[in-house]
Amino acid sequence: VQLQASGGGTVQAGGSLRLSCKTSGFIFEDYAIGWVRQAPGKEREAVSSIAGSGGRPMYVDSVKGRFTLSSDKAENTIYLQMDNLKPEDTAIYTCRAYSKLWGLGYIKLPYTDGHWGQGTLVTVSS
Repeated sequence: VQLQASGGGTVQAGGSLRLSCKTSGFIFEDYAIGWVRQAPGKEREAVSSIAGSGGRPMYVDSVKGRFTLSSDKAENTIYLQMDNLKPEDTAIYTCRAYSKLWGLGYIKLPYTDGHWGQGTLVTVSS
């Protein structure tokens, strides 16, 4: 099982970045896949998740209207388009896959089951 995250970098406030998480080794449609982030000195928090089989993504309130999560079943990949970035979005972003039976909101809970990728650092300067 692999989840390969990419796309992090440094941008100024108001800028955009696009993160990718390419997965392999499991049945994409059987999972929900999403992003969590952890800023220095803070706890991990959910960002967004989507069913691998498709459907409407879930977003936490702090990113609604600015971030857009999409999935490409043919490529077993999810994409997080991040627009109007703010300094408080600075964090290590990690993609995670877990059983879709738990629902999209499960990513908000402090559990670590499922499959995890490596993190990618997003830095937003003011």
